[in-house]
Amino acid sequence: MSLDDLYREVIMDHYRMPRNQGSLPDASACTKLHNPLCGDDIHLELKIENGTIADVRFAGRGCSISQASASLMTQAIKGKTVEEAAELMRQFRSVMQGKLDANQVELGDLEALFGVAKFPVRVKCAVLPWEALRTLITPDEAPDEEG
Repeated sequence: MSLDDLYREVIMDHYRMPRNQGSLPDASACTKLHNPLCGDDIHLELKIENGTIADVRFAGRGCSISQASASLMTQAIKGKTVEEAAELMRQFRSVMQGKLDANQVELGDLEALFGVAKFPVRVKCAVLPWEALRTLITPDEAPDEEG
């Protein structure tokens, strides 16, 4: 099995069986975003306690890339401090926008999405959940140029 096949398998696994999907009745922050170009929707809820993302949930609809990205993102940020999640978000966005070489970062399972960067129209799908995260944890930071 090639690396590309493995990455496709990871994306499809997260699309078919998303992690952290649902809602948080005691969320401390939430947002909804929509990508009008493809119709993807994301609703992201965070429970932040003492500067740490104690829990996270998402709901939405859209393509396999946007939904898998949301699932992978929630796994990656859960238990991290807001600052750690913000740095992870910046690195992911930079790779997806071609501003940072994927070989310069170690992002675990998120690397399954790096191949999407070859398809500019699909980058917006992968970045949508991360843009939702940005609005919640770094609202003064500039939005993505790609999404």
